[in-house]
Amino acid sequence: MKSADIRAAFLGFFESKGHSIVPSSSLIPGNDPTLLFTNAGMVQFKDVFLGDDKRPYTRAVSSQRCVRAGGKHNDLENVGYTARHHTFFEMLGNFSFGDYFKREAIFYAWEFLTSSECLQIPAEKLWVTVYADDTEAYDIWAKEVGVPTERIIRIGDNKGGKYNSDNFWAMGDTGPCGPCSEIFYDHGEEVAGGPPGSPEEDGDRYIEIWNNVFMQFNRSADGTMNPLPKPSVDTGMGLERISAVMQHVHSNYEIDLFQSLLKAAAQETHTSDITNQSLRVIADHIRSCAFLVIDGVVPSNEGRGYVLRRIMRRAIRHGHKLGQTQAFFHKLAAALADEMGDAYPELREQQAHITKVILAEEEQFAKTLDKGLTVLEAALADVKGKIIDGATVFSLYDTYGFPVDLTADIARERGLQLDMDGYDKAMDEQRKRARAAGSFKVDYSDTLKLEGQTEFDGYKTLQTKSKVRALLKDGKSVQALAAGDQGVVVLDQTAFYAESGGQAGDTGYLLADNVKFEVQDCSKQGAHHLHLGQLLSGAIAVGDTVTGEVDASVRQQTALNHSATHLLHAALRKVLGEHVTQKGSLVNAERLRFDFSNPEPVKAEDLRAIEQMVNAEIRQNSPVETEVCDMETAKTKGAMALFGEKYGDSVRVLTMGSGFSVELCGGTHVQRTGDIGLFRIISEAGIASGVRRIEAVTGAAALEQVEQQADALQQLSNTLKTSPDQLQEKAEQLVLGQKALEKELAALKSKLASMASGDLVSQAVEVAGVKVLAVSLDGADSKSLRDMADQLRNKLGSAVVLVAAVEGEKVALVASVTKDLVAKVKAGELMQFASAALGGKGGGRPDMAQGGGSDVAALPAMLASVPDWVSIKLG
Repeated sequence: MKSADIRAAFLGFFESKGHSIVPSSSLIPGNDPTLLFTNAGMVQFKDVFLGDDKRPYTRAVSSQRCVRAGGKHNDLENVGYTARHHTFFEMLGNFSFGDYFKREAIFYAWEFLTSSECLQIPAEKLWVTVYADDTEAYDIWAKEVGVPTERIIRIGDNKGGKYNSDNFWAMGDTGPCGPCSEIFYDHGEEVAGGPPGSPEEDGDRYIEIWNNVFMQFNRSADGTMNPLPKPSVDTGMGLERISAVMQHVHSNYEIDLFQSLLKAAAQETHTSDITNQSLRVIADHIRSCAFLVIDGVVPSNEGRGYVLRRIMRRAIRHGHKLGQTQAFFHKLAAALADEMGDAYPELREQQAHITKVILAEEEQFAKTLDKGLTVLEAALADVKGKIIDGATVFSLYDTYGFPVDLTADIARERGLQLDMDGYDKAMDEQRKRARAAGSFKVDYSDTLKLEGQTEFDGYKTLQTKSKVRALLKDGKSVQALAAGDQGVVVLDQTAFYAESGGQAGDTGYLLADNVKFEVQDCSKQGAHHLHLGQLLSGAIAVGDTVTGEVDASVRQQTALNHSATHLLHAALRKVLGEHVTQKGSLVNAERLRFDFSNPEPVKAEDLRAIEQMVNAEIRQNSPVETEVCDMETAKTKGAMALFGEKYGDSVRVLTMGSGFSVELCGGTHVQRTGDIGLFRIISEAGIASGVRRIEAVTGAAALEQVEQQADALQQLSNTLKTSPDQLQEKAEQLVLGQKALEKELAALKSKLASMASGDLVSQAVEVAGVKVLAVSLDGADSKSLRDMADQLRNKLGSAVVLVAAVEGEKVALVASVTKDLVAKVKAGELMQFASAALGGKGGGRPDMAQGGGSDVAALPAMLASVPDWVSIKLG
């Protein structure tokens, strides 16, 4: 049974049991900043289990793509060396949100695994575990399902404390938790290993294929287990593991999902042994790399991008280990699209982008890999014992871009370990050196304890009458503010937009009789808007009524820039490709800044096309429409959500230009695209590996920029005595004329140097039968110095020549030695001596070297000392 068939059968089975099929979420968790990556099927439902979110269904089933390669859940170092560890895997799961519980979950699992309509696994091949105190689950398995009691194993608290067990799950130290019941497959007595809970449980005979988690309790801070009012179910079954069972193989790498990838990797690395561990690493890593790129991650030196870089470089290094020194890893994107493209069409849609991102990383890594390996090999040769010191490990990472796990991988092949304490110490020292002072806004989370929320009316009005609910000064709650105080005002309702989604907070005033509070910024703390500013006059107390007035001009210009950002995002995706995803933005009244994923600089012609496309939408003057709906409806409309953003039950969908741009956004916008007026790109630049930034202006600021450019063009035309339309032709003529003059000047200088060389030959002194000449030439430049040195060397015969030229406050030097003398006198060594005497540096070949210095006053003495230096070298 193929993996794709198992996936389809699982989803179909639970759909028939009343479950809603929920698509896999992104590998970038949108509801848990503590996670680097989605590492389990329940992650996208975490808020539902916590009661912070409600879905239109109470039963769900999914095939969730997961990555475990960073942070707490990190299987990276085991990948390729074991039968079942992967950086990327698919988790099949069924979920109940306060609907069914243990009995239904157990029967569903057993039916799917054993029934003739589903997987038809022989019941006698399955063992189950339950938490030792979970008599309810034990009785369901034994008395209702009919599993023999000798194949039901109670697992107690085996991790050092009450409820610390392989069969007790917890979301954290507090919160939802409950017992588990796992199902194991017995591979047969020919495979080493014992059943779960036995001393031999780490063997490969009994393999866990299903885990039922029963969220039954809510653990309080004092450890009390309070029954949940709506117990829930979270289950998981690894697609790769169950595929191995159904395809009668022992290793996940033998299943159909991997076989084609292994063959492709073998072809690209010219390897014949398809069971090679390095091929397994490569085949596994192309899956995680491709899906991470699809979800907007790009290789970098921090966070998720750093983990992606580690995975890519580990795969590349294993290619080198197989003898493939050319870029190869990017070519496997095609094989992956062929294998998994039916289940995940985005692999085909973004294949070109995936290939480009991986190739760029391969090319960058190639520049440092060989050198880093040379350093590592030298370090390994000097190792005394079995430990590589932490300083060396850190140097490989810091200087040569070697991820620590890559060094560990190579060390393990040699039977060595890393001094991680020493590495951590070196890393901490670097962080201390690099840590820059920063300014941070006050965190009011400890002092602002309010019920309810601030109602936001700013979409429909710029003025509200509100009641003061709280005041803060110096980060602490107060009952009143006096004139001159800096503080924070919290209102029951407001028209001030709080900084969010890249849009700056509104400014304006809070007014009452004899009261004027200047709002300099507005931010959000929980469900409340915080109006930050200064009380200019009067006094404000908790309970007072004030009128809030938003600065209309600032709000309007900010809206122009925010709406233009949406049009820019859509245009980028249409011109550059669907791989473009937002990486950050800043929108205020002055300009807009938009960061996006793209592996290379945007070409000038593409920037022009993007700008023209945005302005075309502006000229259409189409209405900007907003609609509040649930997330599922928003997705059907094609709305783009930003990874890492948290969305509630209801979302705000913003549509521009008859579907040209459809995004989820809570910001403030124009009423029609024509309100933007004009859009102009100011700059495009890289800010990180694979991340670009565009800055632009709109409206009056864009018009001002056009006018400034027109003024500059006219001034330049006046200077060159031509018209703007003939400026390019005039500039080309000047450039050609300049090149001709430079060529003529160089010829004259060469001729003068040739004429002068005859006079200079007579200044050479003889040292041990060798002509030595060290002179300074007035008016020479670097090129004429080289020509002069060559000519003097040729005229003097067996000779050592050093010529100098003063250029402003610096000295240029050229040394030349005839080939018959380089065994004893080397031009590079002479240059090091001469430049050092002038406070500079230099070097080069044995017969020719260049350098310079800044101590002009020391030049005569240095030139006079050259014959003595040559004499010493000649012995």
